[in-house]
Amino acid sequence: MQRVPMSQASIISKLTRLAWTARYLKSGQITAQVRHRVGSCLQREHANGQAVAEFRGCLWPRDVRFLPPGAQNNRANGIRQGTLRFLNSEVTVGFPPRWDCQLPKLWQYNLHYFEWLWALDYEDAKSVVLDWIERYLLAKSAVGWEPYPTSLRLINWTTVFWGRFREQVEGDHVFLEKLWSSIFRQVQWLARHLETRLLGNHYFENGATLAFVGSCFKGEQPRRWFEKGHNILREQIPEQVPPDGMHFELSPMYHCRMIYVLAMLAATGNERLKRLIAEPLGRMLKALDAVCHPDGGIALLNDSALGICHEPDELRSFCSGLPGMAPLLPPMMPGCFALPDAGYYGWRDLKGNYVLCDFGRIGPDYIPGHAHADIFSFELSLQGHRVIVDTGVHDYEVSQTRRYCRSTAAHNTVEVNGQDQCQMWASFRVARRGYPRDVQWRPSRKGFSISGWHDGYHRLPSRSAHHRSIEGHCENGLTVTDRITSSRVVKAVSRLHLHPTCTVVRMNEAGIEVEHPKGRVRITCPNGGIVRVEDGWYFPEFSLKERNKVVALENTGTDIELCFHVQNVT
Repeated sequence: MQRVPMSQASIISKLTRLAWTARYLKSGQITAQVRHRVGSCLQREHANGQAVAEFRGCLWPRDVRFLPPGAQNNRANGIRQGTLRFLNSEVTVGFPPRWDCQLPKLWQYNLHYFEWLWALDYEDAKSVVLDWIERYLLAKSAVGWEPYPTSLRLINWTTVFWGRFREQVEGDHVFLEKLWSSIFRQVQWLARHLETRLLGNHYFENGATLAFVGSCFKGEQPRRWFEKGHNILREQIPEQVPPDGMHFELSPMYHCRMIYVLAMLAATGNERLKRLIAEPLGRMLKALDAVCHPDGGIALLNDSALGICHEPDELRSFCSGLPGMAPLLPPMMPGCFALPDAGYYGWRDLKGNYVLCDFGRIGPDYIPGHAHADIFSFELSLQGHRVIVDTGVHDYEVSQTRRYCRSTAAHNTVEVNGQDQCQMWASFRVARRGYPRDVQWRPSRKGFSISGWHDGYHRLPSRSAHHRSIEGHCENGLTVTDRITSSRVVKAVSRLHLHPTCTVVRMNEAGIEVEHPKGRVRITCPNGGIVRVEDGWYFPEFSLKERNKVVALENTGTDIELCFHVQNVT
């Protein structure tokens, strides 16, 4: 047999990976992707050349109340001194900022979201917005003109100037005219560049912005924006918010963002938006309870990080005060809970013990960009403190940390022959992927058991299958049992990632003893295997690295059993 040159084999491999990635896309996404790429190469219309409709006034009531977005890490003094901090990275960009600064794309996105505008007084807010309007013109390389940052910026400009500073704006006719002209052109541009090539949360944000800004202003064109946005939301809410209430991209962080977006739409007071949003918003808040640890923060499943969105309690508080909204359900009671559409199952008690198991798909097949190769992973808190954790997310760049954070090795599940369950590549791509099968959830008064298997390793020459069962009991602790069956000999490694505040204090034949701030836990491996403690990384926030310890259990064969038993030490 003639040997294929390495370069040719590499090309074939990349083309195969691309084909597997594209096969899951919707036909409309592929068409939109081609249109986007061709359009970007051929032309980029100049928004400043459009005719602007006359400003006819604001529809919002004068007592409208909005919630400032996200976790605000910038203060007026620092901004005026030319320093902005996003994603735990502080940069001197001047005042007004250099709008085209060459920094990681997500940092630039945050700059152009204008969430930091909320920290400024009227004159400073006016100054930076005028500078953006005059200097940051539409161009192919203009990151801030991409539809997603445009969507967030429009919501922030509208809420700041017609919510917080409405009286000043209405008395400042020269600025009002410039501001309205820019908003008009941005919305018109956004309406023609909806992110149908991506769909998911990006498309949802596009539609929400059209409805939000359209609800603010009087006139025929704003009415059209509203109708277009309302139609997108009416179509997307059933798709993106299934019956269990968990956002379908299965990231607790983006789930919080979607709750915020719906709550802001409801806060406008528009009756049609309130009718559309009230019921799904209630379900999303209930699902949020399930994916929060006893410390009040979200679980870090998939692309999730702390310090980006509002704290869950802030969202609940804001939503409870929305006019005309149904009363919120009481907090989740102790015992078992299940989000079957998401595949998230777990248990909690009043002592601060909590476990969340991920037995679901990695996300929607046509938009798995925020997914990780984490089938059958779980997170555990004991006595109110996180003990077994997801690795989190460090960045969205094509980087070693991005690759690691999405890998199977970075999660509390089983890696076979050093491979991921799913073919993760680039920053947001997934080619061949695994699916959970035959998931059985059995809740009880004192605990639960869950079991299933996945086919993520069927693509390997060994055709391996991973079976996992997790049993939790309020008195007997947590038992995680894995079975890996293969047609060839493979090496399987099951890992438990410990929170950085956990310390391994003893390791012997009896097991591994781990100390955490509220007590001690013993990890034993009753079925044998090679046990070791590895060095790992924990990324609870973007750009924030912390060292941690990882307990690894390894064995080799064609029919392997691995088992961890986790028990509080009294």
